[in-house]
Amino acid sequence: MEWTSLRQEEYFTSPLVAKNGKCIKTGIALLYDEVSENAYDIRLKLTKEVLTIQKQDVVCVSGSDHSANHRTVTLRRQPVGGLGLSIKGGAEHKVPVVISKIFKDQAAEQTGMLFIGDAIIQVNGINVESATHEEVVHLLRNAGDEVTITVQYLREAPSFLKLPLGSPGPSSDHSSGTSSPLFDSGLHLNGNSTNTAPSSPSSPIANEPKYEKRWLDTLSVPLSMARISRYKTGTDKLRSNAFEVLALDGVSTGILQFYTAQESADWLRAMSTNISDLTLQNMKMANKCCSPSDQVIHMGWVNERLEGTDSSQLYKFKFLALKGSSFYIFSTPPVSTLDWVRAEKIYNLCEVLFKIHKLWLADDCWLQANLYLGIHQDFDLEDQRPYCFSVMVGHGKSHYFSVELGSELAVWEKSFQRAIFLEVQRTGSKTYMCSWQGDTLCFTVDFALGFTCFDSKTKNVLWRFKFSQLKGSSDDGKTRVKLLFQNVDTKQIETKELEFQDLTAVLHCIHSFIAAKVASVDPVFIDSQSIARKYMYSN
Repeated sequence: MEWTSLRQEEYFTSPLVAKNGKCIKTGIALLYDEVSENAYDIRLKLTKEVLTIQKQDVVCVSGSDHSANHRTVTLRRQPVGGLGLSIKGGAEHKVPVVISKIFKDQAAEQTGMLFIGDAIIQVNGINVESATHEEVVHLLRNAGDEVTITVQYLREAPSFLKLPLGSPGPSSDHSSGTSSPLFDSGLHLNGNSTNTAPSSPSSPIANEPKYEKRWLDTLSVPLSMARISRYKTGTDKLRSNAFEVLALDGVSTGILQFYTAQESADWLRAMSTNISDLTLQNMKMANKCCSPSDQVIHMGWVNERLEGTDSSQLYKFKFLALKGSSFYIFSTPPVSTLDWVRAEKIYNLCEVLFKIHKLWLADDCWLQANLYLGIHQDFDLEDQRPYCFSVMVGHGKSHYFSVELGSELAVWEKSFQRAIFLEVQRTGSKTYMCSWQGDTLCFTVDFALGFTCFDSKTKNVLWRFKFSQLKGSSDDGKTRVKLLFQNVDTKQIETKELEFQDLTAVLHCIHSFIAAKVASVDPVFIDSQSIARKYMYSN
């Protein structure tokens, strides 16, 4: 399918411009209908807060408009130029016959009431809405010197008709007697005229209404808390140069399709930037009502992969938030203080582990604690989404997410690191009940002291090691873990075995505390381990 002919008028597209202190981006795109598989011309207008979709229509700008939808126009066939128009379409393509060209200074243009994109409803009182292309051509050619047609502007003309969006201009098309519904059938020839004398030109009557073709707003989508998807609903099938924008209330733009991959990427980035800016404003407003220890660090939309019973991959929109001591998963964004208690899942930040997928580099661990603890979990990476991460939680469970842009992945990586580090520093220590050889013990991870194990009854300390003394670990994947520490005096490795009810949460907590400790000593090292940022810089 060729779309280049739709872009003949350059003034319909423009870069970002400033207006009233707000950035605006405008341009031509297509609105794709997945049911009919047709695409329709639209104009997009982007501001900081709203995306507006416009469609072309013919409007009455002066005079009395007796019919807002239909216009009846009388054409006088000229000896040279005939009716002065060409048509496309027909019932055989499930579209009406439409005016595809209007020739300058000829009969159709002189009326001032006909436009490219007008669907022909009647010819001399005969309804042609269900007529084929050839039938309408025959009727118009044999309608005599004076032809009365009723038209209605087709706001959603399928793109395969290749109707120009701009003003009518001269055409080199001179149709033969053969017509085709997807090519212009020229009616600028004489046809079967019975009058050899020149006819008076078609011209607007003084009292007739005046019409113009204009872009009209048809849908406005607020960008605050809006979400974007480049994928077909619930799948990992990427739409070609297209995406959908959904507002907080569920209103959708439909599938916005662009002419090139570059245009699609530019619009995706522009809209994502505006949505991110508005999300940041919402975070700042929410944080005014929160204590310093309960601030929102980051929040936004992602897609979560859900494993179906038939092992098919399905995705569903989720809204994630990092706030205070917790990681939240919502089905819809929290818009009030009370909404925070209705999260689908809430996890303590000290007990989760963030991991990037689909961007595998040689150093895929963003912290050496992964190596110390032997934490490594591969996922089935058969899906086609390039920007994915997982959040591993307690009891060996995990959530697998994808985002639309690499920049979003980098922000989530950095935000999880920051939120976890802040929570570790606020908490200071975490203590877990454990056991070994029938004894009930307590195991403490302390930001200042390291690891301590003591008797739960007597509180007597059994052993204590610094973070730097941990040299490795191994576990049975269920409840039991072996921690390998190096004795400062003897330099020998000491093995400490413990059993926990939720071993995964404990291992994640150890990882979080070690990561926070390294970050407090060497922040540059943490930044150097950012997989997403390395990927972005390399591209």
